[in-house]
Amino acid sequence: MSLTIVAHGPDNPNRDRGPGVQLIRGTFTDKQTHFTVWSSAVEAPDSFQVAVTNNPADLVLIVSGVNTGMLHATWGEDWRAFVPDWKAWFQDTAFKVFYTGRADDRPTPGKVRLCDG
Repeated sequence: MSLTIVAHGPDNPNRDRGPGVQLIRGTFTDKQTHFTVWSSAVEAPDSFQVAVTNNPADLVLIVSGVNTGMLHATWGEDWRAFVPDWKAWFQDTAFKVFYTGRADDRPTPGKVRLCDG
């Protein structure tokens, strides 16, 4: 079963950007380099890619098979040799940004729901 992907959910900080950046899902950093997450399509993309923000030609990671669940990650040439822990963190963060537009787990201000019983 494939998951429905909302290109610009209500909590995605990039949803109000103008034309030409609709494929940008968000950005994140590893405290040394800034990265941008791009989707393959505005609606129901089957892949996404992560590139260095100031150099979009420097592809770090491409993840395909998002809709089918048959995920395949391809690392850019200069990034393949990075340590496995960093690569695992990077993939997790890229997925968070792809799905939510945010790299952290903090709730969006004003979006917190409380249950009182």
